[in-house]
Amino acid sequence: MWSFIQDYILGMKWLNSLVYMLLERAGIDPASRLFVSLQFFIYDTIKIMVLLCTLIFMISYIQSYFSTQKSRRILGRFKGIRANIISALLGTVTPFCSCSSIPLFMGFTSAKLPIGVSFSFLISSPMVDLGSLLLLTSIFGLKIALIYVIFGLVVAILGGALIERLHMEKYLEDFVSNAKFIDTNESEPTVKDRLVFAKEQMLFTLKKVYLYIFIGVGIGAYIHNFIPEELVLSMLGSDNPFAVILASIIGVPMYADIFGVIPVAEALLLKGASLGVVLSFMMSVTTLSLPSIVLLHKAVKMPLLVTFVLICTIGIILCGYLFNFISPYIL
Repeated sequence: MWSFIQDYILGMKWLNSLVYMLLERAGIDPASRLFVSLQFFIYDTIKIMVLLCTLIFMISYIQSYFSTQKSRRILGRFKGIRANIISALLGTVTPFCSCSSIPLFMGFTSAKLPIGVSFSFLISSPMVDLGSLLLLTSIFGLKIALIYVIFGLVVAILGGALIERLHMEKYLEDFVSNAKFIDTNESEPTVKDRLVFAKEQMLFTLKKVYLYIFIGVGIGAYIHNFIPEELVLSMLGSDNPFAVILASIIGVPMYADIFGVIPVAEALLLKGASLGVVLSFMMSVTTLSLPSIVLLHKAVKMPLLVTFVLICTIGIILCGYLFNFISPYIL
């Protein structure tokens, strides 16, 4: 039953067969690179778009129960590492890219939540969400998807806890640390309100990310059919001890959410890149994109920004090597 769900509902293998049949009827040679590239591009684009709209609608409906004020009240009940755990888990129900997560991070810090708790949310929100779990399952399988989510949560929890231990509150910009937070009494949304909110969030997210999905799938199709397998293996294969570090660094200047980077990761994996390289690359792109770092610098001072980047980078690299270590046991 689970294989059917993974292959035909999440993975949409029937769609891949349909695309193959349509391209064949269009007169394109199935043995040509053009055919394979078009099949990869059309299949992955439609699949990701359908899953994106469905998942964002569902997650946004869930998110309607967690406003900034309500989230603050929930997080305020916990102390220490438990607060970091709850904050990281709360990040999984926010389908945001790294840039979109920063305003919520600023809202949490302005509400006088501990700085480490806010950073656990900031790391978790773009790196791990319910949508990424299902989309990763559709492509890589449930085991890899769960390991990715667990490792992402560990980085978020420990990263936030470490920043808390370093007492870096003084490196928040003054307009953030001195902001006054007004906890208003919110009326509880009706079911109709939640459905409207979910629809609006779905359309907003789709408009914001569809271009990155096209770019990501296009890059994936190019890698899949035109980049020699030997080149990928030599640079990003398990025989290169620095492959995880290289992939993590390459991912930083890129800007994409999990939906845009997965096609690239899929193509790299099919070409022979190690599992640790692929998943650390995904973590780096979604968490440490250059635009998000520039935006975060508006809210925090340089010592805190550098600390955040170093903690995330080291955590992602360690996860990559750990992925490689355990991959023979899960694949």
